Amino acid sequence: MKLPQREFYTVHEVAARWGCTIADIAGWSATGNLDILTGIPPATCGDRIVAGEVIVAAFDILPMFRRCGTGPQTTRVHRVRTRSDSDWLLITAPAEGVEVSIADLLIAGQQVQRFEEKNQLFTRVSGGTGSISPYDWEGMLQALTLRIHERGVPASQGELVAEMQDWFVAHSDGNDVPDERSIRRRITPVWRALTRTSERA
Repeated sequence: MKLPQREFYTVHEVAARWGCTIADIAGWSATGNLDILTGIPPATCGDRIVAGEVIVAAFDILPMFRRCGTGPQTTRVHRVRTRSDSDWLLITAPAEGVEVSIADLLIAGQQVQRFEEKNQLFTRVSGGTGSISPYDWEGMLQALTLRIHERGVPASQGELVAEMQDWFVAHSDGNDVPDERSIRRRITPVWRALTRTSERA
């Protein structure tokens, strides 16, 4: 069974996917290239109640996107916008605004795909033999780096291979997935370096 395309990505996932920082994503959002989404509980905006999926303004929460990594993990927003609205809605209750978390900031999957196509982010590069590789090995290595940074080194290389195979499934139409042997061949040098580092520690 082939899974449907991802509906949402976190800003951290998109940064790893594109090889950029979340500060870059904030900039592209501020200039109208991407909408940053999150979910909120019911809040009063004048005579309306707004809840669920909303768009937040990147510059309203700019400290969360600091390149130096010292930004807060949560902050409060005082205005939001729904996909059906062109104008921002001021939150009147709760008076202190609504708390949002950096981990819950999302970008719609369709917007991610359109941005990639427009900017040709995943044009296939040579696989090293003069032929064009059909697989996004660079994207996999970015996802591998993020996984180890966030969750540490897995217990076995097989676990890591399985996770990267899942990554290919999630980031393709389901038909463009390398076999386990190919993924293992790409991961093995990284795994050996990681295990040598662990042994010396």
